[in-house]
Amino acid sequence: MEIDTQNYIRFWGVRGSYPAPFSSHMGVGGNTSCVELRADNHILICDGGSGIIPLGNSLMAQQEIKEVTIVVTHYHWDHISGLPFFVPAFVPGWKVNIYGPGGSKTATEERISGQMVDPYFPVEVETWMADIHYLDAPNGQLEYGPFKITTFNVHHPGSTYGYHIQVHDKTIIYVSDNELLFLDKTIEERKDELEPEELQLMIAMQEEERVNAIENIKNAHIFIHDAQYTPEDYAKKRGWGHSCYIDTANFAMDANVKQLHLFHVDPNYNDTKIETLHRDILKLVDERQSQMECHIAREGVIIDIDKL
Repeated sequence: MEIDTQNYIRFWGVRGSYPAPFSSHMGVGGNTSCVELRADNHILICDGGSGIIPLGNSLMAQQEIKEVTIVVTHYHWDHISGLPFFVPAFVPGWKVNIYGPGGSKTATEERISGQMVDPYFPVEVETWMADIHYLDAPNGQLEYGPFKITTFNVHHPGSTYGYHIQVHDKTIIYVSDNELLFLDKTIEERKDELEPEELQLMIAMQEEERVNAIENIKNAHIFIHDAQYTPEDYAKKRGWGHSCYIDTANFAMDANVKQLHLFHVDPNYNDTKIETLHRDILKLVDERQSQMECHIAREGVIIDIDKL
């Protein structure tokens, strides 16, 4: 796809859990999580799922930029499985900065390199010939070129981050894996065993968390968020760390988001099913008389940051 802007967001991987390279899925795309943000000749990459492989190949076809920063939400395989095949990391003259949860750059390095050791993978990170830098983020804040990045915790098994990104006076929120109704589930499961005071405390925590979560994304220009399940599938998989697409849409509208991009969709959902889900959300947006745009995140789609 030809790009007529230098400042953009591009989806390279949009699936959750595992790649789905099926003909029935290619309208949306089959690669796992990877989103490129480019501004002022700086490239910020959100997650290193299988989508980072074609991104890396694309980067090797140009000469202008030789540095990237990769921020990882967490270390589940669908978010890091493309890194062993990210060609720029193997090429002298490139600089690759990597950041993720874990409390220190040493912890990030251990988690990234851990998937590239025998018996899991035949080539270790020591074969990376690029200048590799693992980053710390004091107070959960990073700056890279024009990007100002702030981390926040979300509900997903293990330590998992969402990213609040400011660039060119625009706000972009990237939250690949997050269960919006996690506390609702906890309260529902334990309400009969809790004392009244404990139940009221849990409800107060639930409301405080929702207020804080909405504040993190309020008025965002772009909101990229987990929308893995239908209501039926979510009912079976509560606690797995993913959201129902309806909950994601309602949450985004409550926060007055400008554009919602439904992301990390279940690999079992083909294009036809996802189009049905999209129509459901557009109907919901209309019923709520919201001005929010709602899109399915699709591989290859490019968003001009300066036109937001």
